[in-house]
Amino acid sequence: MTSYFLLSKTFIILLCLIHTIESQSQPWSPLDAPKELLQMLIRDPFTLSLASTDFGHIIHQTPFAVFAPSSIQDISKLIKFSNSLPIPFTIAARGRGHSVNGQSMTNDGVVVNMTELNNNNNNRIVVFDDYVDVGGEQIWIDVLHASLEKGLTPLSWTDYLYLSVGGTLSNAGISGQTFRFGPQISNVHELDVVTGEGDLVTCSTKKNSELFYAVLGGLGQFGIITRARIALGPAPQKVKWLHLLYNNFSAFSEDQEHLISFNGINESNAPNYVEGMLLLNQPPLDLSFYPETDRPRITS
Repeated sequence: MTSYFLLSKTFIILLCLIHTIESQSQPWSPLDAPKELLQMLIRDPFTLSLASTDFGHIIHQTPFAVFAPSSIQDISKLIKFSNSLPIPFTIAARGRGHSVNGQSMTNDGVVVNMTELNNNNNNRIVVFDDYVDVGGEQIWIDVLHASLEKGLTPLSWTDYLYLSVGGTLSNAGISGQTFRFGPQISNVHELDVVTGEGDLVTCSTKKNSELFYAVLGGLGQFGIITRARIALGPAPQKVKWLHLLYNNFSAFSEDQEHLISFNGINESNAPNYVEGMLLLNQPPLDLSFYPETDRPRITS
């Protein structure tokens, strides 16, 4: 009799667990959202398809909806709405979709299309004497154009400039300048972040520093960057660009190490940018940088 009682008790517990797991897998309904948020949720197949992949084409996850905010406050309201549900849905911020392993995607959640902020705010890049305040949705090429008008430039770049500021700062922002000026995340004075609670928080090395260091390079896990204050320096008037071709990897790497050993910021003989790549089965190369006499050897 005792054995039968224990078996029945166990059976009831298992049923409860199964019911709980199944209920958690059900997608949330957009009808639960306030009307002001509902009209910003996009669910057409084409938009969902674009948001279900990224530059890496390794991970594919289809969101339940794509959110097109018109202001930072809209993002805050979305997060707070999610937290108000019995089972919150996941949220991922997406700039230019240049992540390589699905960082800007979410399965059955909501992808925030940060580029919509750029469509609704025309003054999200403000240049000062030694820094620039930039919206997280802005792209670096536009930051460069704005700062150059005052003879200034950010100190550290990525090698591809059509990326969002919030996106690269959520990773690291590494390029051929990193050895001298550090990655982009080392050249940030201040951030505005929408946290996982939906609060808009300003943080820096001296104010809310734990959040500041967590968000920079945090892969979007600690909040959404909506503004960054980025260090500027004088823009060079002239640039010498050298392309060198190697057929010996040891010589190639040794020369790179020698160049980056001149890493003092004030050393006049130090290069500002050192980068290299391996050419394997590549499509036709742009040979305009090389003398015509060397081009047959390069393509051979």
